[in-house]
Amino acid sequence: MVNGTHAIAAIAYRGAALPYGCMTQFNDTSSLSAFLKTRKSASAKAMTGPGPSDAQLRELLALATRVPDHGKLTPWRFIAFSGDARGRIGEKFAARWKALHPDHGEDILGFMRGFMLRAPTVLAVVSKAAAHPKIPVWEQQMSAAAVCFNLELAAQAHGFDATWLTDWVAYDAEAKAAMGISADEQVAGLIFIGKASAPLEDRPRPNVDDLLTVWSG
Repeated sequence: MVNGTHAIAAIAYRGAALPYGCMTQFNDTSSLSAFLKTRKSASAKAMTGPGPSDAQLRELLALATRVPDHGKLTPWRFIAFSGDARGRIGEKFAARWKALHPDHGEDILGFMRGFMLRAPTVLAVVSKAAAHPKIPVWEQQMSAAAVCFNLELAAQAHGFDATWLTDWVAYDAEAKAAMGISADEQVAGLIFIGKASAPLEDRPRPNVDDLLTVWSG
């Protein structure tokens, strides 16, 4: 388990080490500030169970929907993959990949079969953004992106590890149809939720001073 243990801090905080000393805990839930300063996605390639229960999943989704939503359109929905369903959708992904790339061998097909098996629970966040007389499509899509990140935060706050991915299945029409996603919908993200099976490793973070412009007219 990674949550509840300590890892070497490689997190930048305004270009300096975090104020917790040389060691810190990723996804530290001791306070909201600590959590945001140490938030770290897990790797879908190094994830195991358990995942959230049905009750926990619904709680995570309820938290995920607390995002900005101009016009109260609810321009997103969820599709859950768990248990044997993960393998069944993986078979469809592998069949589609083989049709697209008939020269590829069993190794890559095996990866496609196991695409959703990397975590005990995978949530597809589906954007339903559509033309509206007042609300731009872009704002609806950003709301779906906010849902993706809020879902990851909710999972981490509950002691799970999570990561937000897409990959080719999010953009291929037949793979989307296999997941139950219509042609006029988009996959905002696939959120993998479980427990990290390897220590989390941070990546270099940008210095906010390099990103900030203070407008002066």
